[in-house]
Amino acid sequence: MKNQPFSDEVAIRIALAARALPDVSVGELIEALQTHLSDDINEESLGTLTVTQLKRSFGNIYDVDDGDWEGEDADNQDIAAFKEAVQILWGEQEEAEPYLPVEHYRDGDMPNSVRIAVASNTAEELDGHFGSCQRYLIYQLSADDLKLIEVRSAMGAKLSEDKNRFRVQLIKDCPILYVVSIGGPAAAKVIQANIYPMKIETGGPIREILADLQHAIATSPPPWLAKILGVGAEQRVKNYQAVSS
Repeated sequence: MKNQPFSDEVAIRIALAARALPDVSVGELIEALQTHLSDDINEESLGTLTVTQLKRSFGNIYDVDDGDWEGEDADNQDIAAFKEAVQILWGEQEEAEPYLPVEHYRDGDMPNSVRIAVASNTAEELDGHFGSCQRYLIYQLSADDLKLIEVRSAMGAKLSEDKNRFRVQLIKDCPILYVVSIGGPAAAKVIQANIYPMKIETGGPIREILADLQHAIATSPPPWLAKILGVGAEQRVKNYQAVSS
């Protein structure tokens, strides 16, 4: 299979479409698309794809007239799944969740603030594993303010040779990462990128969880947090011990 650069939009469509198809990997879907579209896989060409063409690319033919699949794998194929996959490839899938309240932010708007990445799959919930979450919610947080400033899709990781590296690069500007779980190798890459992982296995509404972090910033941030906030080594240890004692 020839390597082909995809736009972020195309990569996301392919990853989501593969998830809609039973037992089909991203690589297999790309190979099938190349069978029909050659090396011209882009938003325009995906918009011309039909269910029949996609099905034929996998080696089976759909008879549009009588609605039956032809071929030895006919009984195992789900026409609804292929229709959903084609809609996704067209870019016509409906949003899976309500609009998230992203706020405008420019560097410097919130003095003494820190950027947070949150592994999430649902609304403003902390409910994602680092290596499989659908996106990262990006917050700018200070002691008295909190803004959701961006939502970054992680679906492109499915097309990356090093999925963990892709995800680290996606959030490399965030010194703190919240997850419900993270594997050892992934955690090592996160830490090497100077990102501090916060694992909260129970998850929950992220604004409630981040309120605890805001309280820590306002009162006595632990040394690791004070370091991120730019407090000098001597001062951050002194302040933390004074309150903790």
